[in-house]
Amino acid sequence: MNWKPALATMNPYKPGRSIEDVQKEFDLSEIVKLASNENPYGCAPSVRKILDNPGIQIEMYPETSSPPLRAKLAKKLGVDESNVILGNGSDDIITIICRALLNRESNTLMPTPSFPQYAHNAKIEGAEVREIPLVDGQHDLDRFLQEIDSSTAVIWICSPNNPTGDLIPSERLKKFLDAVPRTVLTVLDEAYFEYITEESYEDPIQWLSEYPNLMILRTFSKAYGLASFRIGYGIASTEIITELNKVRNPFNTSSLALLVAEHALADQAFIDECRLENEKQRKRFVQFAKKHNLHIHPSEANFVLIEVPMDATEAADKLLQQGFIVRSGNLLGTPKRVRVTIGSEEQNNGFFKAFETLLTNRG
Repeated sequence: MNWKPALATMNPYKPGRSIEDVQKEFDLSEIVKLASNENPYGCAPSVRKILDNPGIQIEMYPETSSPPLRAKLAKKLGVDESNVILGNGSDDIITIICRALLNRESNTLMPTPSFPQYAHNAKIEGAEVREIPLVDGQHDLDRFLQEIDSSTAVIWICSPNNPTGDLIPSERLKKFLDAVPRTVLTVLDEAYFEYITEESYEDPIQWLSEYPNLMILRTFSKAYGLASFRIGYGIASTEIITELNKVRNPFNTSSLALLVAEHALADQAFIDECRLENEKQRKRFVQFAKKHNLHIHPSEANFVLIEVPMDATEAADKLLQQGFIVRSGNLLGTPKRVRVTIGSEEQNNGFFKAFETLLTNRG
């Protein structure tokens, strides 16, 4: 087989431990998964109701342009339908962007550590990957600007950033966009947008007319609680969306997922409640870290990156043995830390008790 050379240097995505595996290995009756930034409150009641009787023709292909959901999204966001593209999760749109813009003659810029799929897909296309290290958890936007050259095709910005949770202030972000050449696509990944509570943060969708090279990614996987349905979307100028649709597979979303997303989109009260509960529990993590003199990033997402008193993988394993699945920072480029999804009050109570057993052995 004549595989792309880049594949020799890459590995498949390595998922975290499943609940079933942990139960079997450690003989535990209850497992709390806090590793994948899923919504501990599930999805909206209206979604549960439609799943009982979806009323769709399962033998039929979905409409390729997904007009009902696109129309409702466009109305909610205050944009035209031609400004929206849907994907099988936002990962799918990242792949589409890379296929459309990257090749062996181009380069792409991204923060590190951050969402690994930016680099993963860029390498498959043969592009040069330029990773810009975070500074105290924040994007080094000045360094980004220094790295741009005539071959730069795509810039990836993740805010709130995964795995740190840090949010780029709107003023800094806007200043950065002012300086980026209009020939370079700037992708702002806002997978955790619905969890943001910072009052000064501006919705960047209102900037699209000012920055024709800006694209925003969002998803139904996190706050909407629809991770298994794989629906993500991008918002950009009509020109950008038109070009990306040339690359998009015609049936890249399912009829059931589209229908479920429509109902989820309509239940703003559920999202507001999840944001409120997430903020309340997020503050508890900050208080816990302060109490035990542990570093924690100022997250605006539904997860935190918190310091551990030992090797990150060792800490994750010890928590695993107590029934809590978290993500080792060694896998994320953040040693001595673990990424923990902010669970419900009950889940977090148990997690704090489990974490304190790590602290009793701190030297």
